[in-house]
Amino acid sequence: MMDDVATDSSTSSEKPRRPRRTRMTGAERRQQLLEIGRTLFAEKGFEGTSVEEIAAKAGVSKPVVYEHFGGKEGLYAVVVDREMRRLLDGVTGSLTAGHPRELLEEAAFALLDYIEEYTDGFRILVRDSPVAQSTGSFASLISDIATQVEDILGREFKSRGFDPKLAPLYAQALVGMVALTGQWWLDVRRPKKAEVAAHLVNLAWHGLDGLEPRPRLMGHRKA
Repeated sequence: MMDDVATDSSTSSEKPRRPRRTRMTGAERRQQLLEIGRTLFAEKGFEGTSVEEIAAKAGVSKPVVYEHFGGKEGLYAVVVDREMRRLLDGVTGSLTAGHPRELLEEAAFALLDYIEEYTDGFRILVRDSPVAQSTGSFASLISDIATQVEDILGREFKSRGFDPKLAPLYAQALVGMVALTGQWWLDVRRPKKAEVAAHLVNLAWHGLDGLEPRPRLMGHRKA
Protein backbone atom coordinates (compact mmCIF):
# COMPACT_ATOMS: atom_id res chain seq x y z
CA MET A 1 0.00 0.00 0.00
CA MET A 2 2.77 2.40 0.95
CA ASP A 3 4.46 1.81 -2.42
CA ASP A 4 1.19 2.52 -4.21
CA VAL A 5 0.70 5.80 -2.33
CA ALA A 6 4.24 6.89 -2.99
CA THR A 7 3.87 6.15 -6.66
CA ASP A 8 0.63 8.12 -6.93
CA SER A 9 2.15 11.08 -5.08
CA SER A 10 5.12 11.13 -7.39
CA THR A 11 2.94 10.99 -10.48
CA SER A 12 0.59 13.75 -9.35
CA SER A 13 3.49 16.08 -8.51
CA GLU A 14 4.90 16.00 -12.05
CA LYS A 15 4.28 19.25 -13.97
CA PRO A 16 2.79 18.88 -17.48
CA ARG A 17 5.29 19.68 -20.18
CA ARG A 18 4.55 22.67 -22.34
CA PRO A 19 4.50 21.99 -26.08
CA ARG A 20 7.48 23.41 -27.85
CA ARG A 21 6.75 26.47 -29.97
CA THR A 22 7.67 25.84 -33.58
CA ARG A 23 9.93 28.57 -34.90
CA MET A 24 8.87 29.93 -38.29
CA THR A 25 11.28 30.15 -41.16
CA GLY A 26 11.90 33.55 -42.70
CA ALA A 27 9.64 32.69 -45.64
CA GLU A 28 6.85 31.47 -43.36
CA ARG A 29 7.05 34.61 -41.21
CA ARG A 30 6.95 36.82 -44.28
CA GLN A 31 3.86 35.02 -45.58
CA GLN A 32 2.20 35.31 -42.17
CA LEU A 33 2.81 39.06 -42.07
CA LEU A 34 1.46 39.42 -45.61
CA GLU A 35 -1.75 37.61 -44.72
CA ILE A 36 -2.24 39.62 -41.53
CA GLY A 37 -1.48 42.89 -43.30
CA ARG A 38 -3.87 42.01 -46.13
CA THR A 39 -6.71 41.40 -43.67
CA LEU A 40 -6.07 44.59 -41.70
CA PHE A 41 -5.62 46.81 -44.78
CA ALA A 42 -8.91 45.51 -46.18
CA GLU A 43 -10.71 46.15 -42.89
CA LYS A 44 -9.15 49.44 -41.81
CA GLY A 45 -7.31 50.84 -44.82
CA PHE A 46 -3.69 51.91 -44.97
CA GLU A 47 -3.99 54.87 -42.60
CA GLY A 48 -6.04 52.95 -40.06
CA THR A 49 -3.53 50.11 -39.78
CA SER A 50 -0.40 50.39 -37.65
CA VAL A 51 2.84 48.44 -37.52
CA GLU A 52 2.14 47.81 -33.84
CA GLU A 53 -1.16 46.11 -34.68
CA ILE A 54 0.39 44.01 -37.44
CA ALA A 55 3.18 42.88 -35.11
CA ALA A 56 0.77 42.12 -32.27
CA LYS A 57 -1.45 39.98 -34.51
CA ALA A 58 1.63 38.04 -35.64
CA GLY A 59 2.95 37.65 -32.10
CA VAL A 60 6.24 39.36 -32.93
CA SER A 61 7.95 42.64 -32.16
CA LYS A 62 7.83 45.69 -34.46
CA PRO A 63 11.44 45.25 -35.64
CA VAL A 64 10.46 41.92 -37.25
CA VAL A 65 8.00 43.74 -39.52
CA TYR A 66 10.66 46.31 -40.42
CA GLU A 67 13.17 43.54 -41.04
CA HIS A 68 10.94 41.88 -43.64
CA PHE A 69 9.33 44.88 -45.33
CA GLY A 70 11.05 48.05 -44.16
CA GLY A 71 7.81 49.28 -42.60
CA LYS A 72 4.09 49.48 -43.22
CA GLU A 73 4.54 51.10 -46.63
CA GLY A 74 6.66 48.22 -47.88
CA LEU A 75 4.22 45.62 -46.64
CA TYR A 76 1.30 47.46 -48.23
CA ALA A 77 3.11 47.76 -51.55
CA VAL A 78 3.75 44.01 -51.69
CA VAL A 79 0.12 43.23 -50.80
CA VAL A 80 -1.18 45.59 -53.52
CA ASP A 81 1.24 44.23 -56.10
CA ARG A 82 0.19 40.64 -55.41
CA GLU A 83 -3.51 41.46 -55.67
CA MET A 84 -3.04 43.46 -58.86
CA ARG A 85 -1.14 40.60 -60.45
CA ARG A 86 -3.71 38.03 -59.33
CA LEU A 87 -6.63 40.00 -60.80
CA LEU A 88 -4.80 40.99 -63.97
CA ASP A 89 -3.71 37.40 -64.63
CA GLY A 90 -7.25 36.17 -64.06
CA VAL A 91 -8.86 38.62 -66.46
CA THR A 92 -6.24 38.45 -69.21
CA GLY A 93 -6.11 34.67 -68.90
CA SER A 94 -9.82 34.57 -69.72
CA LEU A 95 -9.29 36.46 -72.98
CA THR A 96 -8.48 33.46 -75.13
CA ALA A 97 -9.99 32.24 -78.40
CA GLY A 98 -13.72 32.46 -78.83
CA HIS A 99 -16.61 34.60 -79.99
CA PRO A 100 -16.15 38.26 -78.91
CA ARG A 101 -19.33 38.15 -76.85
CA GLU A 102 -18.14 35.03 -75.06
CA LEU A 103 -14.80 36.71 -74.38
CA LEU A 104 -16.68 39.57 -72.75
CA GLU A 105 -18.62 37.09 -70.65
CA GLU A 106 -15.41 35.40 -69.51
CA ALA A 107 -13.79 38.73 -68.61
CA ALA A 108 -16.83 39.71 -66.55
CA PHE A 109 -16.79 36.35 -64.79
CA ALA A 110 -13.05 36.66 -64.10
CA LEU A 111 -13.56 39.93 -62.24
CA LEU A 112 -16.62 38.68 -60.35
CA ASP A 113 -14.80 35.43 -59.49
CA TYR A 114 -11.94 37.45 -58.04
CA ILE A 115 -14.29 39.63 -55.99
CA GLU A 116 -16.03 36.53 -54.65
CA GLU A 117 -12.88 34.57 -53.84
CA TYR A 118 -10.50 37.38 -52.86
CA THR A 119 -12.86 39.91 -51.29
CA ASP A 120 -10.19 41.41 -49.02
CA GLY A 121 -7.86 41.87 -51.96
CA PHE A 122 -10.49 43.70 -53.99
CA ARG A 123 -11.34 45.96 -51.04
CA ILE A 124 -7.68 46.95 -50.89
CA LEU A 125 -7.43 47.59 -54.63
CA VAL A 126 -10.44 49.89 -54.79
CA ARG A 127 -8.95 52.16 -52.14
CA ASP A 128 -6.58 54.92 -53.25
CA SER A 129 -3.02 53.64 -52.92
CA PRO A 130 -0.88 55.99 -50.77
CA VAL A 131 2.43 54.49 -51.85
CA ALA A 132 2.31 53.02 -55.33
CA GLN A 133 0.56 55.99 -56.93
CA SER A 134 0.04 55.55 -60.68
CA THR A 135 1.25 51.95 -60.76
CA GLY A 136 -0.69 50.82 -57.73
CA SER A 137 -4.06 52.45 -58.12
CA PHE A 138 -7.19 50.66 -59.20
CA ALA A 139 -7.43 53.05 -62.17
CA SER A 140 -4.01 51.89 -63.34
CA LEU A 141 -5.06 48.26 -63.03
CA ILE A 142 -8.18 48.91 -65.09
CA SER A 143 -6.04 50.60 -67.71
CA ASP A 144 -3.76 47.54 -67.86
CA ILE A 145 -6.74 45.25 -68.39
CA ALA A 146 -8.23 47.60 -71.00
CA THR A 147 -4.98 47.43 -72.95
CA GLN A 148 -5.44 43.66 -73.23
CA VAL A 149 -9.00 44.18 -74.50
CA GLU A 150 -7.94 46.74 -77.13
CA ASP A 151 -6.48 44.14 -79.47
CA ILE A 152 -9.65 42.05 -79.41
CA LEU A 153 -11.87 45.06 -80.04
CA GLY A 154 -9.53 46.37 -82.73
CA ARG A 155 -9.85 43.14 -84.72
CA GLU A 156 -13.61 43.11 -84.28
CA PHE A 157 -13.92 46.75 -85.34
CA LYS A 158 -11.84 46.15 -88.43
CA SER A 159 -13.88 43.13 -89.50
CA ARG A 160 -17.09 45.16 -89.16
CA GLY A 161 -15.77 48.21 -90.99
CA PHE A 162 -15.47 50.40 -87.88
CA ASP A 163 -12.50 52.61 -87.10
CA PRO A 164 -10.02 50.44 -85.13
CA LYS A 165 -8.46 53.62 -83.69
CA LEU A 166 -11.52 53.88 -81.46
CA ALA A 167 -10.80 50.49 -79.86
CA PRO A 168 -8.90 52.00 -76.87
CA LEU A 169 -11.85 54.26 -76.05
CA TYR A 170 -14.32 51.39 -76.12
CA ALA A 171 -11.93 49.14 -74.20
CA GLN A 172 -11.71 51.68 -71.37
CA ALA A 173 -15.50 52.10 -71.37
CA LEU A 174 -16.20 48.37 -71.28
CA VAL A 175 -13.64 47.49 -68.62
CA GLY A 176 -14.59 50.52 -66.52
CA MET A 177 -18.25 49.52 -66.64
CA VAL A 178 -17.49 46.01 -65.46
CA ALA A 179 -15.11 47.23 -62.74
CA LEU A 180 -17.50 49.81 -61.31
CA THR A 181 -20.32 47.27 -61.31
CA GLY A 182 -17.97 44.93 -59.48
CA GLN A 183 -17.39 47.56 -56.80
CA TRP A 184 -21.13 47.85 -56.30
CA TRP A 185 -21.64 44.06 -56.25
CA LEU A 186 -18.83 43.71 -53.70
CA ASP A 187 -21.22 44.62 -50.90
CA VAL A 188 -24.71 43.85 -52.20
CA ARG A 189 -23.94 40.42 -53.76
CA ARG A 190 -27.31 40.47 -55.52
CA PRO A 191 -28.34 39.40 -58.06
CA LYS A 192 -26.29 36.22 -58.43
CA LYS A 193 -22.92 36.33 -60.18
CA ALA A 194 -24.07 34.72 -63.42
CA GLU A 195 -26.99 37.12 -63.67
CA VAL A 196 -24.74 40.11 -63.10
CA ALA A 197 -22.41 38.87 -65.85
CA ALA A 198 -25.32 38.33 -68.23
CA HIS A 199 -26.69 41.84 -67.74
CA LEU A 200 -23.25 43.42 -68.09
CA VAL A 201 -22.70 41.67 -71.39
CA ASN A 202 -26.26 42.49 -72.45
CA LEU A 203 -25.59 46.21 -72.05
CA ALA A 204 -22.13 46.06 -73.56
CA TRP A 205 -23.14 43.95 -76.54
CA HIS A 206 -26.50 45.46 -77.49
CA GLY A 207 -26.33 48.96 -76.09
CA LEU A 208 -29.37 50.51 -74.45
CA ASP A 209 -31.27 50.57 -77.74
CA GLY A 210 -31.04 46.83 -78.34
CA LEU A 211 -31.27 45.42 -74.81
CA GLU A 212 -32.68 41.93 -74.49
CA PRO A 213 -35.37 41.74 -71.77
CA ARG A 214 -33.97 38.45 -70.44
CA PRO A 215 -30.31 38.12 -71.48
CA ARG A 216 -28.76 34.66 -71.59
CA LEU A 217 -25.12 33.65 -71.43
CA MET A 218 -23.82 31.93 -74.55
CA GLY A 219 -20.57 30.53 -73.12
CA HIS A 220 -19.95 27.45 -71.01
CA ARG A 221 -20.10 29.41 -67.74
CA LYS A 222 -23.63 29.37 -66.31
CA ALA A 223 -22.92 30.07 -62.66
